[in-house]
Amino acid sequence: MLKSASREVLPQRGDVSWQRLDRRLEQGIPFNWHHHSEMELTLTLNCVGQRFVGDHVSGFVDGDLALVGSNLPHTWASQDRIDLSQPFLAKVIWFDAEWLKAIGRSAPEFSALTSFCDRAQRGLQFSQATQSQARPLVERLFDLPVREGITTLLELLLLLSRDDGATTLSSIGFLQKSEGYSDRMNRVLDHVHQHYDQPITVEALAAIAALSPSGLHRMFIRHVGVSLSSYLINLRIGEACARLAATNLPVRIISQDVGYSSQANFNRHFLRTRSETPSAYRNRIRGSDRRRH
Repeated sequence: MLKSASREVLPQRGDVSWQRLDRRLEQGIPFNWHHHSEMELTLTLNCVGQRFVGDHVSGFVDGDLALVGSNLPHTWASQDRIDLSQPFLAKVIWFDAEWLKAIGRSAPEFSALTSFCDRAQRGLQFSQATQSQARPLVERLFDLPVREGITTLLELLLLLSRDDGATTLSSIGFLQKSEGYSDRMNRVLDHVHQHYDQPITVEALAAIAALSPSGLHRMFIRHVGVSLSSYLINLRIGEACARLAATNLPVRIISQDVGYSSQANFNRHFLRTRSETPSAYRNRIRGSDRRRH
């Protein structure tokens, strides 16, 4: 069930500079659209699904590492595990941007962290090479007592700051809202996320929102920063990416499963949003997985 874009307030500890959460879920990673003042670094394991950061939607696979900026709305969502005997796993790290910038200003060895915070404000997905190097550092952070992990955290963040291959996620024009969505907006997004694999009309969504089609369009742009049609395309293509990476299903079947009655339309939208064909995407992701193993 879709939640509102709520402001989350993390419990504060006066004796440490960072916090962590080792998520181990048996029923999947739920869609929970939210934001908070802390920056968030998430390593997702043993699952495939979709990552939503601002107005960016993308599929993710095992080992995905992404950083979310302060107050940038985000969520991960997954219902597909790789090893069914193990839970869905997400190792989440939170820290304050101003704290990290202050460290960058206080010591020349850490100066790269100041500009890194600014780069990460729109969200960053890290390159495969950096993900491979960062993963043991993240796992070490969850083996150590929190108070002893600060040096490892700084080592990790310096490594990430040097990743020239990191990809910026949300668009520069995305409006970062500190308030939750209206009830109308929640109803519309709820319907879109539950029925994206079926035909969805503007008229039906306008009725759900109790608005005219033009009023729905204005509301969607105001809250999300992109049009309804663009959001729906990104949602469907993001789900297709996860299935291309995690299954051997034919492209034709995947295109139908994510809501396309025409494979030609699916191929056109995929090429436009990912700058490659579905088959090329699958081959590239599978090739990266083989190189990592």
